[in-house]
Amino acid sequence: MISRRTLLGGSAAFALGLLPGMTHAAPLGKVKESGVLRVVVYKDNRPWSWEEGGRLVGLDVDLAQTIASKLGVRADVAELVADESVDDDLRHGVWKGGLLGFAPGDLMLHIPFDRTFAARNDQVAIIAPYYRESFRFAGTQNAIDLEAPPTGWRGHRLAAELDSIPDFYLIGAFGGILAKDVAHYPSGSDAVAAVAAGKADAVLASRAQIEEGLHRGATLAVRKGPLPAFTSPGWDIGMAVKENSRTLGDAVEEIISAMASSGEMKALFAPYGVEWAPALAAG
Repeated sequence: MISRRTLLGGSAAFALGLLPGMTHAAPLGKVKESGVLRVVVYKDNRPWSWEEGGRLVGLDVDLAQTIASKLGVRADVAELVADESVDDDLRHGVWKGGLLGFAPGDLMLHIPFDRTFAARNDQVAIIAPYYRESFRFAGTQNAIDLEAPPTGWRGHRLAAELDSIPDFYLIGAFGGILAKDVAHYPSGSDAVAAVAAGKADAVLASRAQIEEGLHRGATLAVRKGPLPAFTSPGWDIGMAVKENSRTLGDAVEEIISAMASSGEMKALFAPYGVEWAPALAAG
């Protein structure tokens, strides 16, 4: 079973096999009748969704509220704690619900968008790719040569999210010579914050995490050249609805397409310091 972090990290080997069974769907008519769109986002997934000052904030939270507004309903945004794999997350967040009474959403954000993955999934529809994510290496210039080959980072303090593609790359590449230099953090944003606080010299994290960290005042430089032997070219982020909620999915896709064309999507990302990049699959 492939972990959620591997999938969100752009792995080309999508291998979800969701279990049969289905709960009641919420097609567009039902959502409008109820006046509420329940949107599921990931917990502690800065800059996309996290809690601050007792309320949910982030790019995905803003996007959820915008979609609901354009549908003429209110957004009910719910946090989902990530499980071991995306198939578990989809089961809990979209079509069945989770333990302790977690109700499935009408729409779930931040799902890896891949046509092969979508075709193999018979319980949900993966729709509306809205962003192209990738990884970046950033650090404090006077502490580390960012453009050096990775072997030149030996002895420097490196930060990465635990059990993520950046983590696997840093501890495993080049014979594992950097393994002892890597400090692990709960999230990529935490790893970026560690560099900003002087607790690490450099970080390998998603572009959105690094750009949002820069926006918060982190003094970092970003490596210009590609990372050798780094196999993740980037990945598209989309959404999921229940398979029998295609009317809702079609409406959401129209909204996302219009937001991309009008510049509204770019404007939604700007307050977080993240440069919006259109998903390749949306082209």
